[in-house]
Amino acid sequence: MESPGFFFCICPDAALLRDYVERELISPLAPGSGAPVPDVQTYWADEGLDRRFWDALTLLGMDGRSRVLVVRGAQQLPADVWKKLSSTLGTPRPGVLPIFCLECPWEKGQPKLPAHVAKLKCLAFADSRKWVWRSAGIDGRAIRQYVQKQASAMGLNLKPDALNVLSEMLIPDAAAVHGVLEQLYLASADGSVDVNLVRQMTEFTPDAVIFDVIRQLESGNTRAVWKTLLREGDGGESLLFPLLTLMAREARILWQLNAGDRVFVPKFVENEKRKLASCIGFAGLCQVFDALRTAELSVKSGARQPLQALEELVASLSLLFSSPVREKNPRR
Repeated sequence: MESPGFFFCICPDAALLRDYVERELISPLAPGSGAPVPDVQTYWADEGLDRRFWDALTLLGMDGRSRVLVVRGAQQLPADVWKKLSSTLGTPRPGVLPIFCLECPWEKGQPKLPAHVAKLKCLAFADSRKWVWRSAGIDGRAIRQYVQKQASAMGLNLKPDALNVLSEMLIPDAAAVHGVLEQLYLASADGSVDVNLVRQMTEFTPDAVIFDVIRQLESGNTRAVWKTLLREGDGGESLLFPLLTLMAREARILWQLNAGDRVFVPKFVENEKRKLASCIGFAGLCQVFDALRTAELSVKSGARQPLQALEELVASLSLLFSSPVREKNPRR
């Protein structure tokens, strides 16, 4: 593979992006033990590209080291800056590798690039030379495989039940996955992780408790919901706001499933969630969003203490997810 004159990384996941840049682009610049370490400089697009960047891009170095210029959030650079960059990149500069990280969200399998970036001649040229890496990040279907792969790399043996819980609980973000697996690595005595060890993490990872609560609510197991909350004691704010965040995410997924949209969820729960979305219907999901809004507003306005708001929210959601209510809510 030829050495690139510049490179574009298009990915919304910062941890995946950093890993690719370090492994695939920076490490090969110092292949031998005696090779000088590359000079890696990082710039943030929202702070602008100052003279230091332009000097590093255009002036020859005196120490013989390779120079890597990483521009994070490069999609935020204005059109006039990109015009100047595109012109400057037309002149090859050996020993200097500019890397532009386009960290925008993806839709329907494509990155949502600003129009002036998508039309760049330098991006089209990079595409023709294979100087572009694209990744949509970790979606709901891929997270199980990613968790398992990262756990194996760390020497962790995840039992099937533990892997199922983690795959549904974790958000599709590489940094979040790495953080939880590192905790499990430190907590496991022999590198083996079962579902009980994952549950024990709830003292340090409130999301694990919330995952239990949401699963129990959706299954209509009200008794188990209250037992879980009683076990946690006066969680109040530490439980309420994670529940609001994760329940809102769950409701959005159910809404999309009910609307027939393409949604990435763990495969082992996909059919269950589709059935639940159909049973609850749009009317029921509107009530879920309203209950979440009411709980958040009641605390922020001072009308309720967090624990009171949590109890009222759980009571409302328990009724919404109960079987009799499901039957009254048509799909559309």
